[in-house]
Amino acid sequence: MKFMIPLLMAGLPAAAVAQSQSGGASGVPSVAIPKTTEVLVIETPKQGVTPQQIMAVILEEIRATVKLYLDGKIRQWYSRGDGKGVVFLVDAKTEDEAKAIIETLPLAKEQLMDHQYIPVGPLMPLRALLGPAAQQ
Repeated sequence: MKFMIPLLMAGLPAAAVAQSQSGGASGVPSVAIPKTTEVLVIETPKQGVTPQQIMAVILEEIRATVKLYLDGKIRQWYSRGDGKGVVFLVDAKTEDEAKAIIETLPLAKEQLMDHQYIPVGPLMPLRALLGPAAQQ
């Protein structure tokens, strides 16, 4: 038992890759596909957009983002470490739901940003810690 947790932790990266490649034909059981609990949104300026264009609406963008945070629609928000945009963790169960939320923001309305939407959910291989009955 004392080796079980390190063994499972060592296998998590491979299990996460298997989970991310899951699909009908991949051979990964549907129980390995997580229920979407949030959508990760990566926002970067569109090609050719200048910092001045962004700064012209940034105060309005910040206010709108704070409102979404206070309304519980944005759970977490970060600046990208490379300085090329922001990352939001949106309280949404689908990409379409997250898009509807993000499209209310001024930078999206002005079509200044590109958005990448990534549904995320629980790391399903952790069910192995609960035993065989929990894997069904």
